Amino acid sequence: MVNFCKLFFSISLLLSSIIFTQKKDLTFEQAYLSGTPALLKPLPTVATWADENSYLIKEGKTINIVDLHSKEKTLLLDYDLLNEILPEGFDLSKAKTHTDDYKIFILKNNNDLYLFSRDNNKLIKITDDESEEKNPTLSPDGNSIAYTKNHNLFIYNFNKKEETQLTYDGSDVVYNGYASWVYYEEILGRTSHYRAFYWSPDSRQIAFMQFDDSNVPIFTLVNTDGIYGEVEKRHYPKAGKPNPNVKLGVVNIETQNTLWIDSTLNKDNYIAWPIFTSDSKGLLYQRINRGQDRLEVMLTQLNKSATKEIYTERQKTWVEFLKDIYILQNMDGFLIRSEVEGWHHIYHYNLEGKLIKKITDGNWSVKDITLVDEDTKSIYFHANKENSTEKYLYKTNFDGAEIIKLTEGEGTHTCTVMQNGNYFIDRHSSISQPAKLVLYNLSDNTKNVIADSKLPEMDEYNLATVELFTIPIEDGYNLPAKWFLPSNFDTTKKYPIIFSIYGGPGRASVKNSFPHRGFGSYYLAQNGIIVITVDNRASGHFGKKGKDELHRNLGTWEIDDLVSAVKWLRKKPFIDADKIAITGGSYGGYIASMALARAGEYFKYGIAKYAVTDWKLYDNIYTERFMDTPKENLEGYKYASVMTHAEDYKGGMLITHGTMDDNVHMQNTIQLIDKLQNLDKDFELMIYPNQRHGIRHPKYRHSMKLDVNFWFKNLLGR
Repeated sequence: MVNFCKLFFSISLLLSSIIFTQKKDLTFEQAYLSGTPALLKPLPTVATWADENSYLIKEGKTINIVDLHSKEKTLLLDYDLLNEILPEGFDLSKAKTHTDDYKIFILKNNNDLYLFSRDNNKLIKITDDESEEKNPTLSPDGNSIAYTKNHNLFIYNFNKKEETQLTYDGSDVVYNGYASWVYYEEILGRTSHYRAFYWSPDSRQIAFMQFDDSNVPIFTLVNTDGIYGEVEKRHYPKAGKPNPNVKLGVVNIETQNTLWIDSTLNKDNYIAWPIFTSDSKGLLYQRINRGQDRLEVMLTQLNKSATKEIYTERQKTWVEFLKDIYILQNMDGFLIRSEVEGWHHIYHYNLEGKLIKKITDGNWSVKDITLVDEDTKSIYFHANKENSTEKYLYKTNFDGAEIIKLTEGEGTHTCTVMQNGNYFIDRHSSISQPAKLVLYNLSDNTKNVIADSKLPEMDEYNLATVELFTIPIEDGYNLPAKWFLPSNFDTTKKYPIIFSIYGGPGRASVKNSFPHRGFGSYYLAQNGIIVITVDNRASGHFGKKGKDELHRNLGTWEIDDLVSAVKWLRKKPFIDADKIAITGGSYGGYIASMALARAGEYFKYGIAKYAVTDWKLYDNIYTERFMDTPKENLEGYKYASVMTHAEDYKGGMLITHGTMDDNVHMQNTIQLIDKLQNLDKDFELMIYPNQRHGIRHPKYRHSMKLDVNFWFKNLLGR
């Protein structure tokens, strides 16, 4: 009896231990909808360096000052407390802009602007009309704010308490300081929010771009709500069609006179990125021809209205605007980051356009110029010098003789560097480590973890194994790849596999970093589906050489490289060759639909989301950069169209699109399904009413459930 009790007790302990240590599975809500319990928490945001001894950090609804030496925190402001003294409908945390010290806030309510000062906790209404003020931007001296209204440029002076209109010819087709759609999407970027005006350092001038959409064709979208619905019209230049006419002006705040830069009046050029010199007397800007194979950096002396070309770049395929130009204040010339010799590197030119020094070199890419310290002649930059799937912070001098890696730990590092270079804050993650914020002190070579996004609950879950590797193909490229394997992965079993793809030129997806958009790939792996991402030769891992192969040939090498990857996978005993699938959105949707049409022998199932299906239907700046115009490349456009290959499509595709997509118009999907129907081809279709580019709340949950159910049905037989 005693022995039986001991045995029973031992078994009970063993079972308790097994139950206690058994890990949990993710729920659908956790994987796709930020469901609880959460496995990650948001990291605080480093707002700015307060001074040489402290920095500001945003944590939830508070802004704190952190001492670099003692690490002590001092509350600077609490949004919830300040909001209690504001009228209903105002929230300081949603201010349109604020000063770096968080003393002055600009808020918007009912299309009017308000100024809130923390010095006296007063809210003052500074505009009062029915028109909406857009992109309020503070002047460098903090005394004024500029904005656009009714497509004209205005300023409001806080000291004089008066609004001044600076331009008067704004209309339904002429926009001053407010971008035409195609410039917003393809040149200035979505973070610009259409802003196309820029203060001078002395706060006495504003450079702005004027857009004239008179000749740009209109595309019509229809919101079907209500009885008759509503029509939305937008000037959208498709491949080969007329562009907006753009010119660059500089308006003097005191005289309200505008100086138009003569060299920007050529209607066949793209103009962007005006930068004032530090003394506000010169203006540097970039110009690219319609064929997008020639870039010029121009410098105008504003007091003389004299313009000269200080840098020219030509490429046999395409050029792109320089995203990093740094005008030196105490030294001669300027720095640029260019891909002109095949890889992005840093160059030093003088203001006469003469190359002084190529500062970095090698078969790797500089990702940005993070900080330039002219006093110590130091340049801080991010690069993938060690591995194309990783990113580190480096430091070098203007002679480029020595390059020092500053960050530690494999993975992806994104750093904010103090002006004197003594400290930097690093956001670091890898495939096995969620993001952390780490403070580096270069003076004594110490580092301190500020925050970790990983919650203890993550260790309780049965998460997929993530691996980075390369896939060799016949052309000599080793394609970077990353996959999510089931935690109980068994090489003796057969697994379906999904390619998760974007695939556009220069857009690498395979990175040694932790996913920041949910745990969807982990959820699919948990259910027995391998998820893989493979970057093609044009993704940027192989410099401009790989990208150039796509010139005038979109839809060729992207698919061929993926087919090579499938052939490699088919040799693995654990891959189910009959259940290889592909999914992607936007350009990824194009690749998914093109793969199913061109390579149905290899890809059996796929989800194509808001996909381009014919490049004649997409905007001209993006499309012509890679394809030239339809007139110049008729056969290239024909081959790049999914419809051209529709007859070879064998089925297995789910197509989704939002009806109000103003980027990739649903016209792309309509023309594809029209072709498939005429060919009597099977497919599935889901339309999302009034959704734009990408499916968002409240329909996002439906979209994710649709995807998961499609995979479970076709790949798992559920």
